[in-house]
Amino acid sequence: MERKRIDLIRGARVAYQGWNPSQQHDIFLEDGKVKAILSHEPSLGFSGENILDATNYLVAPSLCHAHVHLDKCFLLSDPKYADLEIAKGDFQEALELTSKAKARFEKDDLVCRGRWLIAESIAAGVTHMRAYVEVDHIVEFKCLDAAIELKKQFAMACVIQICTFAQDPIYSGEHGETNRNLMSKAIQSDYVQVLGTTPYVEESTLATKANMDWAFKTAMEHDKHLDFHLDYNLNPDQEAQTWYAVGLARNHILSWNGERTIALGHCTRLTLLDQASWFTLAGETMGLPVYFVGLPTSDMYMRGKPDEDQGGGERVRGTLQIPHMIQKYNYQGAISINNVGNAFTPHGSCDPLSLASIGVGLYHAGTKADSQLLYDCVSVGAKKAIGWPDTPFTIGSGANFVLFDMGRTDGPLSQQRGKRTLQDVVYSPPKERKTVFCGDLIVI
Repeated sequence: MERKRIDLIRGARVAYQGWNPSQQHDIFLEDGKVKAILSHEPSLGFSGENILDATNYLVAPSLCHAHVHLDKCFLLSDPKYADLEIAKGDFQEALELTSKAKARFEKDDLVCRGRWLIAESIAAGVTHMRAYVEVDHIVEFKCLDAAIELKKQFAMACVIQICTFAQDPIYSGEHGETNRNLMSKAIQSDYVQVLGTTPYVEESTLATKANMDWAFKTAMEHDKHLDFHLDYNLNPDQEAQTWYAVGLARNHILSWNGERTIALGHCTRLTLLDQASWFTLAGETMGLPVYFVGLPTSDMYMRGKPDEDQGGGERVRGTLQIPHMIQKYNYQGAISINNVGNAFTPHGSCDPLSLASIGVGLYHAGTKADSQLLYDCVSVGAKKAIGWPDTPFTIGSGANFVLFDMGRTDGPLSQQRGKRTLQDVVYSPPKERKTVFCGDLIVI
């Protein structure tokens, strides 16, 4: 991987809010930030090796993984785990297969698979990611140590925000206390920016709430972002614990660091709420740094399954309708890939834009405004969810971009098949891309 400094992105067609992609601009960069954006003048000659010719590219804000598991990726394609094949395809089996895989984890193995995920993500245009690594009685600090090594290796190409994560119970079961003690030690690392837990795996409502109480207290004590995998069910008889988490956020807001966020992932149980409840919850979250993160590929695979006696008829989608939540109820949210190549999510890639494209059909979001919102959900909005505010294409903002190859633009109109707008990019994601991180072109 190489990093080449860029002083000028020349002839760029900016595909983002308020910009007309039919007009070309010259984007001047300095110290990794945008210095100036001027109308492109073909007659003005610029020379130098630090000029990136973007005359055949659409330039947009770089992409972001708001939620991705670094340690569990590509288990289904690694020969080391070839015997751990999916048979049932349900959540319990995914937990069991993953636990068996975790027992075999070694640092070299973790670094290798993690490198695959990060490199493929950067090639797709990702410059920021929240990466979950598990800490518990099985792996102890193996996953964290591997993540720290990867964070250092890729620091020149991507911001990797490490989330030390308790997938297993920390207040119930045989190993709850051990898991909690290990998490308490892991969160003290300067390389860790986020504390994450999974309250729904606890054995009782009391333990679930204790899990969240401890997480809030510990995250604030160590000045970390907070992240919950929450309400991962579609059971109308099971109380949604999101209300409790939001209540804690409201109670702690005065002592919460304003630069820290609280991300709530999955929350599939909320899809069963009626309109009045959605408005009520929106009121409860107003003014809070709370972001809902939908994980459609995992959610639909794990939680959208019909009962066998339903005859294959109507099926729930089982994932948060993030665009609808933003547009109608004014929530803050993002969408992300969650897992890649394991029993929780065997399908999909490392490309966040693929989710925006799937979202056109999944969320019935086909308008121009919808396309902009879907793109935001995997770029600017996703960065905000992980506490990394971004104001792209403004003077002084970070120069973090993805350049999409427009395809063929010459010849008669009847022969053209180029990408011309952000809407085109969302409808049909281009394969050829260039990634600019902090003003440098990243060459994989």
